[in-house]
Order: sequence, then structure tokens, then C-alpha cells
Amino acid sequence: MNKAIIGKKLGMSQIFAPDGKVIPVTVVEAGPCAVVQIKTVENDGYEAIKVAYGVVKERNVSKPMAGQFKKAGVAAKRYLRELKLNVADYTVGQEIKCSIFSEGDHVDVQDTTRGRGFTGVIQRWNAQRVGSMSHGTGPIHRSVGSMAANSDPSRVFKNKHMAGQYGHETVTIQNLVVARVDEARNLLLIKGGIPGPKGSLVIVKESIKG
Repeated sequence: MNKAIIGKKLGMSQIFAPDGKVIPVTVVEAGPCAVVQIKTVENDGYEAIKVAYGVVKERNVSKPMAGQFKKAGVAAKRYLRELKLNVADYTVGQEIKCSIFSEGDHVDVQDTTRGRGFTGVIQRWNAQRVGSMSHGTGPIHRSVGSMAANSDPSRVFKNKHMAGQYGHETVTIQNLVVARVDEARNLLLIKGGIPGPKGSLVIVKESIKG
């Protein structure tokens, strides 16, 4: 894997194939990104490039980040992320654009899912309601219900589906297809849906499955 770019999810749309079929796509504003730092095995113990993306006023950047941008000779950006790529193909100050991908490429898309807060078992795990809605059943329909046996084993097993924090997880969708590349507007149209709300930070990488 030696191609990756940072972008922003703009939303979903649709395009038409030459045969008239409708293709649902997710629109991602991909780049331009600037290479701020190159990490090597000799200095850091691993290979990666540090990439900056997003428009931000220089006064809103912290001093440590501003120092990195100044050292690399690039304008201040909002986001800094590391991408584990072959560093031999990159140099500090290099600009990465969406043109690194072409129509028909297979990509893996990483994003953070929409956070839904503390939710019950019905929303979080698609559990069934407890009891019937009548015949004297109390207000327990959306509760967990029975969780374990009585005297043996006298405990609740690990990984039991229960209420708790749902969403706000890093998720990667693999082997999606790039339906169209708009270099003039820095847009990637990726077939299908990807996780996360509109405006969320997205990392588009060359598919590890090819």
C-alpha cells in the first residue's frame, strides 16, 4: 500500500453509468494534503509520513503545530495525521492530490462513526423486546431481561450484550470502488456508503485486498 489521502465527507449523491444505471456514491473532498514530516526506521523505529490537511487561520494553530509547519515550509493546516506508507516516494513539502487515484481503483475508507451516546440493548444490539405488550407485563419492554443463570455459574459472562456507549468508533470499510475523480474540485466519488456524519475526517487508502 503506497497511496493514501486525507479528506472530508461531504455527503451522498448519485451518478449515472453509461448504460443508464444509477450508482449511489459518497462524495469526499480529498486533499490537497501537504507532507510535513517523514519518519524513518533509523530515527523513529518505523516508516510513515505525517500529512496535514484542512484550512485554518494561522492564529488558531498551537505553537507546537505551527513549528512543524514552519520547519516543513508549508502553510498552517487544521489536521495532522500519520500514514504508514513507503517513505521513498515522498518528500517534505510535497503536495498530495486526489489525482493519485483513478476511476475503478479499489480503496479502503476509514472514518469515525456517528456517536449516539448511552443507548439501550434494543438500539445498540438490535435486541428483542422483553415480554408481551399486555397481559400484566410491567414497564420492562426495553430492558436487558435475563442476563445469566442462577446458582451456576453465578456470574454474568464477559461480552454480554448490555446497554452502554454506542458509536464514535473508528471503522474501516474495505474494497470500495472509486466511481469518479474530479481533480478540478478535489473530489472523490466512492461507490456506496461510508461511516461517519457529514463533515467528518476521512482517510482514503489503497485497498490492501487489491
